[in-house]
Formats: sequence, C-alpha cells, structure tokens
Amino acid sequence: MFSLKTMNDVFAMVATRGDKTVMMWQDAQAQWHPISSKQLYGRVRALAAVFASWGVTKGDRVAILSENRLEWIITDFATLSLGAADVPLYATTTADHVGYMLRDAGAKVLVVSSGEQYAKLAGAGDLPDLEHVIVMDDGDFANAEKFSALMEAAPSLEAPDAAFDTRAQEVAQPDDLATLIYTSGTTGEPKGVMLSHGNLASNINVSTDPLNFTDQDSCISFLPLSHVTARHTDYALMCHGATLAYLPKFDLLVAAMKAVRPTVVIAVPRVYEKIRQGVEGKSAHSPIKRAILKTAVSVGQSHREQTLRGEGPSGLVWSLMDKLVYSKIREAFGGRVRVFVSGGAPLGMDSAGWFADVGIRIFEGYGLTETSPVIAVNYPSAHKIGTVGKPLVNVECRFAPDGELEVKGPSVFHGYWHKPDATKEAFTEDGWFKTGDIGAIDHEGFLSITDRKKELLKTSGGKLIAPQPIENKLKGNTLVGNAALVGDKHKFACVLLSPNFAALEGWAKQQGIATSNRAELVKNPKVIATYQGIVDGVNGSLAQYESIKRMTVVGDEWSVEDGELTPSMKLKRRIIEKKYEKEIGEFYADEASSHK
Repeated sequence: MFSLKTMNDVFAMVATRGDKTVMMWQDAQAQWHPISSKQLYGRVRALAAVFASWGVTKGDRVAILSENRLEWIITDFATLSLGAADVPLYATTTADHVGYMLRDAGAKVLVVSSGEQYAKLAGAGDLPDLEHVIVMDDGDFANAEKFSALMEAAPSLEAPDAAFDTRAQEVAQPDDLATLIYTSGTTGEPKGVMLSHGNLASNINVSTDPLNFTDQDSCISFLPLSHVTARHTDYALMCHGATLAYLPKFDLLVAAMKAVRPTVVIAVPRVYEKIRQGVEGKSAHSPIKRAILKTAVSVGQSHREQTLRGEGPSGLVWSLMDKLVYSKIREAFGGRVRVFVSGGAPLGMDSAGWFADVGIRIFEGYGLTETSPVIAVNYPSAHKIGTVGKPLVNVECRFAPDGELEVKGPSVFHGYWHKPDATKEAFTEDGWFKTGDIGAIDHEGFLSITDRKKELLKTSGGKLIAPQPIENKLKGNTLVGNAALVGDKHKFACVLLSPNFAALEGWAKQQGIATSNRAELVKNPKVIATYQGIVDGVNGSLAQYESIKRMTVVGDEWSVEDGELTPSMKLKRRIIEKKYEKEIGEFYADEASSHK
C-alpha cells in the first residue's frame, strides 16, 4: 500500500530508478525503443523549464490532444511539477469540441501529437487564452513549437536536481487541481471533472496493491490516456516499478502483444470480446477446429472454479486442450500475461465465463471519472465472477430507494468545472455522490452493477428493462459486433445489431452470398434469418417482458471514429438512436394495434 499525497509523488518514485527501463515508445516503423528513468527525468525537467519560461505557473491549465505516446507522459509530469493542471482531450475529439473544451478550460498551452490534430485548431474557433502550441511530430507548423526542439537540453538535465525536486514536491498540495477530464458525453454536453492530487493519490494508494504488480511486470498502455482508467493504472504501475509500453495506434495492438509480451493486460470489455470473436471466427470455417474448441470450452467449464480460484487445473484432457487451444489464446496476448483486468464498462457474465473456461481469470473492476476512478475491483484474494469486486477500503457505499449506488470517500471529485448546478445535482443533500448506476452488494460484500440508471428502458406497461446485460448476451455471438436495445416508453423492446463484419463476411462467403456491399449483405434473407436465430436464442434466457420482439441488422460497424462509441467503447445511445431513427420508427409503426 502506498502513501502518496500528490501526483508529484508518483513522478518522484518513477524518476529515481537510474538506468532501469521504465517506459517504451514506438517509432513510425512500429519499432520499440526503451527509455530509462533518468532519461525520462531529464525530458520532464527540460519541458518544465520551457513551460516556466512561458509563464506557466500554479493553477494554469495545459491541454494535451494526443494518442498514447511517451510525450504525453512527459507533458503530464512537466505540467504537474509546476503546480499546473493538465486537460487531456481524446484524439478522436472533433474540432468544434476541441474548441469548446479549450475555451471552457482556459488552456494556456496546447500539446498535440500530429499534423492531423494540429489541423483541428483551424476549426476550433476563437481561443483567447491559448498562448502556445507544441506539436510532437516533426514538421513545419505555423505558430507552433516542435516537441523535439524543446528536448534538446534534456540529456544535460538527467542528473538529480534537488532544487527542481523540492519545488515539485512543495508546489502541489492534495486539494490542488491536478487534472480536468471532460466526460465523453454519452448523455449530453461534456463536463469538466475536477480531480485533485489527493483524489487521484488516495485511489492509487489502495486500489492496486492486492494485484501484486512488481518491477518485473510490463504492460502496454493502449487505453486512451484521456480516460481516467488508463491514467490511474499507468500511475499505479509506475509506482510498482513496472515498464509501460505506449502504443499510439490501437490497430497495432496484436503486433504489440507479440513484440512486448506483457505480463499485465488492462483493457475494456470490447478488447476481450474481440479476442474471443477472433478465436471463434477462426474455428467457424472448419468442423474439426469448431469441435476442438467446443470440447476445450466444455472441459474448461468443468474446471472453471479452479481457474477462478487461481489454481492451475491439471489432468491429461486438460493438458491436451491446453496444448491445442488454451495456449493459443494466451499467445494472442503475448503468452506471458499473469494478470488480466477489465474496466470502463461491464464485462458481462458470458464473456467472463468463456475466458474462465479457457483458463483465463479476468479481474473486473468498476468506477467513474468522478471517483478517480476505482470504486470496487476483484483481486486474486477476493474474486467473484459476475461482480465488480468489493468496494475499496476508503470508499463508502449505500443505495438510494431506487437502487442507485451512492458513494463517499477521498477519491470522489470536487465538482464540475464552471458548472455549479451540475455539481449540486451530482450529490445528495448530505454529500454522497450519485453514481447513476443501479447495483447491489451481496452478503459476501461483492458489488454488482446492473445498468446505468438513465439507460434503463421503461416500457409503456411500467416494466424496467436493463439493456446492458441483454446486449452483452447478444455480443457473445461471433457475428455480433455490437447491439443497442431500444424500447423506452414503448410496449416492447427491439434491438439494432451492428455486425462483426469480418466474421459475417467469412460466413457469407461459405454460404455463397455476395459480400462486396455491406448494405445489401445485411438485407439478405439468410443473413436476417441467422441474426434472428441469435436473438431468439437470447430471448430464451429472458423474462417475457424483456424479450426482444423485433430486430434489424444495420450496415455499419459501430466505432469510436464514426461517433457511435465513446473512447472506452460504450454505446453513445443518443447518437445511435438519432442515426437509426427511421429503423426504430419502423419497429413501432404499428404499435397501437400490435399485441406482440
């Protein structure tokens, strides 16, 4: 257990490891390069000196618009060392939203990764507070500094400097603002979540120690650092002495797993779902491979409890299935992973169970940006599948009469930036933060989250339907990329299905169905019948009022880039419902006379 007071304590820990490789970065040719502790220290000092010469001081805001890169971390620590706060923006943020957030935050400096991100400034509108722009990539950018040029002094600054270290320790206090994180906007206008040094430190102090990370561990940092989960876990791993490999492009993750061979994987559920779909997709075209995988999952299921207890199953049949199947799945993660963590969205019992059945125990956790983020997490010593673990020792939990989880503790944020009304609305009159999630704690102390309160569907008959568990069941099929349940204020629930087109197109070719036009493919009668069969199968496990009465398969594979998903892979329901307004209208066109 750590005793951090500020985020500058994290930098103090990671910066005192001399020649040890603490981070890795990837060049344009996807080659990996190590960075030692002292090299990182020198680069942070160099950038902090530049910021100070520009007048950046305690309380100022420095924005970062970038993918996961070493420069991101350097900027972060340099900003914090001056007592300023950073404002991380998702690399997928549109130009108008970039402008809104920079103006709202009053950012004095903006650090961007590339020409693509720099170009967003042209459409960002007036930015009265912005004085300096830095671009990480080399190139000629008007009125901008090159990051590489600002690093020229770094090699001469690698030796410990007592004056710098002392100032960094003294300038930040636990109640000072450390970061301003804008929510991803699933339900409306982005809000700046104010997290203090103490908020973040208190969460790191107690959240990861039971996961037994060590200085021999390595982890690929690919979840967006603009998301608090990635920030939290990276900081924690730094404190434990692990090596972090910063991956700027998510589509290079498979290759990165093979090259880095991490010992720790921290991912959102969609990553695990894609790994599963890839495994099932490879076996779908071969009756022999399909039979072997089915046998392997069945054998694993009989040993599930052993796997969940962290005990390595044994026996001849297990060993055979391990050689044929389980080891191949572990290789997809690099072959060395000993700790798997899932957060950012519900994993789903189906996915958690499948991975347990192939010998992989995933520790699911839960939290929000406003709680810095961890509220609860499963550990090797306290693990229960289907739950998000036990609440942290410094987080109090209670439930409102409608089942909404309310929490209190040192990791709970200070409020929303410039939004006093929204801040007041987020808390109860006696000071508990309203999470917006429906949940329960069982007799053993494990927390389960049912769904987002605002996302619960209420039928016209008054029945409440939690969409996420049903959507997760649907996504358990290889052919389903994503699913969005609809039906609020209607008689019955319906679903929009976004295919996993890689799997669907492979299946379609086997069936002799043309696959060149996705819009036509999803209208093919065989395709529709296949997806209807998937829905029917899920309906068999649902209560009558929850069952899906109608479905449609859309011709789009939903993504962060196209705006249907948040960077943490959650559905943007308002966007989806607006985009498919016509299809949803057709679901309920005859509702007045429908008795289905």
